[in-house]
Amino acid sequence: MQVTIRVRMSAHDAHYGGNLVDGAKMLELFGDVATELLIRRDGDEGLFCAYDMVEFKAPVYAGDFIEASGEIVSEGNTSRKMVFEARKVITARPDINDSAAEVLAEPILVCRASGTCVTPKDKQRNN
Repeated sequence: MQVTIRVRMSAHDAHYGGNLVDGAKMLELFGDVATELLIRRDGDEGLFCAYDMVEFKAPVYAGDFIEASGEIVSEGNTSRKMVFEARKVITARPDINDSAAEVLAEPILVCRASGTCVTPKDKQRNN
């Protein structure tokens, strides 16, 4: 099962000069994807324990639309190993004017990660 969410980065998300969005925002999106995956799998939000790999591949700016997706790739009794990707699908074009944007013909991979979540046995409802 795969889950995908799409979010527009706002000026509020921009943390650095040039409207650059903090990479931690991608990890926040991955957390939301993980939560939905756990709800669908276990009927509970579970807990995110750790990332074992994070790669930032391209910059994200205010006005960009990001699709964050993830899937469970392996399971233990309570643990769920997940992989995630975030891709820029629409980019802001401030070089044209302050409200210009463009749908990208090919989405740009901006971040990739993997990590482990846990749903305690007593909270799992979907077996």
